[in-house]
Amino acid sequence: MPKSKAWIKERKNEYYFKKAKEENYRSRATYKLSQTITKYHFIKFGDVVVDLGAAPGGWIQAARKVVGKNGFVLGVDLKPIEPFVQPYIRTIICDMTEPETVEQILSFLPGKADVVLSDMSPNISGVWEVDHARQIDLATKALETAMKILCPNGNFFTKVFEGDLLNAFIKTVEKHFNEVKFIKPKASRTESSEMYLLALGLKTPEEQN
Repeated sequence: MPKSKAWIKERKNEYYFKKAKEENYRSRATYKLSQTITKYHFIKFGDVVVDLGAAPGGWIQAARKVVGKNGFVLGVDLKPIEPFVQPYIRTIICDMTEPETVEQILSFLPGKADVVLSDMSPNISGVWEVDHARQIDLATKALETAMKILCPNGNFFTKVFEGDLLNAFIKTVEKHFNEVKFIKPKASRTESSEMYLLALGLKTPEEQN
């Protein structure tokens, strides 16, 4: 007898939840990032990475494994993140809507960031149009931050929700980066409207005009 789609979805979600517990990751979301890194290699050894909306730290763990001790990972969130023992990982409490946050982030970095990540998500209301608009707003804020802290040819990876505002956001990202891809990692819940946008190679100001 074939398994139902609901059963398969439940097993998949349970699989990554259990896997995260077994492998001592703070979140099943760790696999969303690690699967994308494995496929597209957009984070490399020695990179400086900024993770926006980083709590509880699952993406920090995925990035840490790639950048190693020669790299640096800064996690940023409204909520405190349990500290990491590695000296090349720092976490700060910041509100991404505050204008001074960019300067705070830059003050912690050893240089411009090679990669900016954002898994920021709104409080879900259950009203699709509202949640979509809020998510695009957060992705736009992440993009604006990335534009200020990324080094030339840097990369950007952000969560988005499918919806009417997405195409305009994509066009904005395409103005600033050489290549833009849509990602639905295997670890993402099948029924979720979340997707990820991977933007590779920040253009120079001259190329953007």
